[in-house]
Amino acid sequence: MTATTPPLFPGAKAKPRPSVRSRLLLLALGALFVVGTTLALVVQWPPMGQYTLQVGDVSPADIRSPQFIEYLSEVLTEEARVQAERRVADVYEPVRRVRSEQIARAGEVTALLTEQRADENAALEQKIQTLSSLPDVHLEPEEWQALLTLNDEAWQRVANEVPRVLSFVMLSEIRDSQLGAIRRQVPSFVDLVDDGEARLVIALVRALTKPNTILNQERTDALRAEARAAVSPQIERYEEGEIIIRTGDLVTARHIEALQALGLNQPKWEWWRLATAVMIACVLAALFGLYALSPNTSEALAVKDLGLLVALLLAFLLLAKFMIPGRTVLPYLFPLAAATMLVGTLLSLPMALLTAVYFGVMIAYLSGGNVDLVVYSMLTGLVGTLALRRGERISAFGAAGAAVSAVSLVLLWAFNLPLSRSVDLTGAIQLTIASLANGAVAASITLIGFYLLGAIFDIATPLRLMELARPNHPLLRELVTKAPGTYHHSLLVSNLAEQAAEAIGADAFLTRVGAYYHDVGKINRPYFFVENRMQGIDPHSQLDPWSSARIIINHVKDGDEMARRHKLPHRVRDFILEHQGTGLVRVFYHEAQKAAAPTPVDEKDFRYPGPRPNSRETALVMLADSCESAVRAVRPETQAAIDELVRKIINQKLVEGELSQSPLTLSDLETTRRIFVQSLQGAHHARIVYPEAAAPAPPVAGAETPKPTQIPEPKQDDAPRSQSAAA
Repeated sequence: MTATTPPLFPGAKAKPRPSVRSRLLLLALGALFVVGTTLALVVQWPPMGQYTLQVGDVSPADIRSPQFIEYLSEVLTEEARVQAERRVADVYEPVRRVRSEQIARAGEVTALLTEQRADENAALEQKIQTLSSLPDVHLEPEEWQALLTLNDEAWQRVANEVPRVLSFVMLSEIRDSQLGAIRRQVPSFVDLVDDGEARLVIALVRALTKPNTILNQERTDALRAEARAAVSPQIERYEEGEIIIRTGDLVTARHIEALQALGLNQPKWEWWRLATAVMIACVLAALFGLYALSPNTSEALAVKDLGLLVALLLAFLLLAKFMIPGRTVLPYLFPLAAATMLVGTLLSLPMALLTAVYFGVMIAYLSGGNVDLVVYSMLTGLVGTLALRRGERISAFGAAGAAVSAVSLVLLWAFNLPLSRSVDLTGAIQLTIASLANGAVAASITLIGFYLLGAIFDIATPLRLMELARPNHPLLRELVTKAPGTYHHSLLVSNLAEQAAEAIGADAFLTRVGAYYHDVGKINRPYFFVENRMQGIDPHSQLDPWSSARIIINHVKDGDEMARRHKLPHRVRDFILEHQGTGLVRVFYHEAQKAAAPTPVDEKDFRYPGPRPNSRETALVMLADSCESAVRAVRPETQAAIDELVRKIINQKLVEGELSQSPLTLSDLETTRRIFVQSLQGAHHARIVYPEAAAPAPPVAGAETPKPTQIPEPKQDDAPRSQSAAA
């Protein structure tokens, strides 16, 4: 016996754990997911050539471009920016006080020399030592000695000439880098005849000459930054067949960038890359597994649905592997929105959110951590999924594509093309076109995949349901023509079940369409069912109870065969197979007991084969089928009578275990009962009997007038009017 989680209420379905076979299939899908994701991350696809070069290596061969390529080169752009910086000269600013300060200092030095010359008490060596200790005037001891030993007339000429020459020298702009050249020009300014005196003047002026213009580093850096920012992104182009690097040339960063852009450089194999990819794949597989095996996620346990999910994820991952690494424009055309929209419409919205997270991680890995691209892709995918919703109309796909394009463009300009920095116009146009085309590509792929995958994986998509809901569908046309009473009954059942489905949050559209087809098996023998007999002899009167029961029960099998021939989705076929559950054909069972008494009758001969309803939608159609038929047969005239009848039928189905496989809760059943009573009261309200219609109509042969107070057994499609008040 399969272990289960606790049921919601007595008799209700407890969520079963997967069988051993299902577990093995789930493990196989999980392994396929991990292996596929790992290979997509570590294996270079498409094959990237045989080169494993690095900067500084020697090229082993002439490497040519296999195709025309044009891309934004970070290497060339950086080189151009560095050159622009170098062209900006250092900014110097003059300091006007330096000239006057140095002229004043020249006066102080000559005054000190005059004082030392006049001091007769100090020895010459002591005077030279005192002068040599000056911090800003550096002369050789011999030069100090010559200045101290000059005669007074010569000294006076030197003392007068030093300030004059220094004043002329300091008039020029003097930078640190120019100080040596300026000092070499000092002799040209000296106007003395005596060479000895001239040499002393030159020595003093050179010692007192200082830079009068200083470097403004802040201003220089600002100008260089402006020059760097003014450089537009550089585009590198290679024609098909053009040599990128020749044999024997040293490989540069520019060569590596070109090889990567063309997909010709394969990184060296490293085990840590494989380990990283395996860990990422396992974490993502665990994320999907936790959701799929969650107690509140019964629909995600279907192996077929998980197979579709894995197929979609790996297919789009291979596409991402081709479009993202080493590309500039193609990553913004990657249709992640198509993947999330397909998963959201074919499976569920939570699965679509997990798909967006999965591809966010994959794009971050493939793009080298490009956060802008990750946010761009994930948000466009989520917006497309939310805009498409269930994809119930063709126009919804166009609207979703437009939403994806709009969001793509906004995010592109927000993250990649800010107005505060220079923009490559050609690149901007290409990226803008790619972002706008992203929505159209995603919507087209989603629409095509919606039809193809819905048919391949037998999924009841809203578009398929819309086609099935049209009255001109061949099976419905045949039902109208051959069993009009059954068709009318199916419409009433669909209205009841749809309203209840909306009230409890089930799939109302699927419920309506399923109700249309639940009784199509009656087409083969329409007059064996009471709703299709207007008058005439009851055909069951000519048969034994076993034959009649077999005809009635077979309408389920006949309906499933017709549905398969017309390729109805399995979710719609479930309504045909489950709407009677394992119910007993009571009328003929009781007749058989009477006819065979005292021999016991095998109850299995009079029970529907099942299965019991496995979803809320099929359970609602079962209840609506029974309640509508009973009310139509008994025709209760008050709301209390309708309420009593509906309550009895629901309770009987519950007690007999017909709802034990469905996820309906007691709260759902109470809501369903209330909706049924309101709807049935409006559909079967009492009518005024006009005088000309007062005379009773002649009874139909084989029929019995139902009593207003009689509460029939739950609906049996099999019962003739002569044997039961239930239709």
